[in-house]
Amino acid sequence: MNQEINNDKSIAKSTFNETTVDDGVLVLTYKNDNSQMQSLAKEIDSEYIQFHFCVKGSSQFVFNEGRYRLSILEENSLLLYNPQRDLPIHLELNPHSWMVSVLISIKKFHGLFSQEADYITFLSDDNKDKKYYKDGVISPSMAIVLNQLINYNLNQSIKSLYFKGKAYELLSLYFNRSEDADVEQCPFLVDETNVIKIRKAKEIVISRMAEPPGLQELADEIGLSLKKLKEGFKQIYGDSVFSFLLDYKMEVARKLLEAGNDNVNEVGHKVGYSTSSHFIAAFKKKYGTTPKKYVMSLG
Repeated sequence: MNQEINNDKSIAKSTFNETTVDDGVLVLTYKNDNSQMQSLAKEIDSEYIQFHFCVKGSSQFVFNEGRYRLSILEENSLLLYNPQRDLPIHLELNPHSWMVSVLISIKKFHGLFSQEADYITFLSDDNKDKKYYKDGVISPSMAIVLNQLINYNLNQSIKSLYFKGKAYELLSLYFNRSEDADVEQCPFLVDETNVIKIRKAKEIVISRMAEPPGLQELADEIGLSLKKLKEGFKQIYGDSVFSFLLDYKMEVARKLLEAGNDNVNEVGHKVGYSTSSHFIAAFKKKYGTTPKKYVMSLG
């Protein structure tokens, strides 16, 4: 929920125009066409990466109850992310200033850069224990999309669909500036020793998904402490080892059912369920329908 925080009477308190465009994706817009500064606030948890764009004028992000400020000027962008703690937005928008923000969860973000169903965060020795930020210049092509978002005047019934397309177009243009980015992965992946070991852990549980090793056994096999395995896997893939594995198994099961070469019992067995009832329950919890009904829906 939006929270309005600022006791300075010279600053008007307001709220963002907020549009949820996808699971884990929000677009916030605000036009301050007044002659008074506007204060906007929103609670954001640590699962979200924040992309902020100053279309017109200038603004300041306020942190730690005013002890630290970060300015964003016209035609500039700011990427904010902190894996260690929630990073609420407290924005002071100067008169005649426009802002657009895209908030996207770690899981959704990495899914944009990978064909696999795995997830990533910003992880490097430099930024894993502190807030990460990157400023940049808004390109002309990005400016067009930003103005389309902030000056939206089409039918309200298609607003979410329109914003979804524009949000992803904006992110595509944002990362298109990185000429040396590896297209096979999230552009912020850093190949440090621990990351390689955590990747190895993911490969192990996937390859042995029917009979995965226990966490301690897995930690021993990749050469990390149990604590580092748990923390590192959560940081890199946005989930615990077994929650990640469950999602992966359900995706494999869904594809096997679609292929039509195995019955429900056989599919359940292939992904590690000794009893069909447990497999059916897990599948229904994930997809909202039973495996049999899912196959029937395929026609």
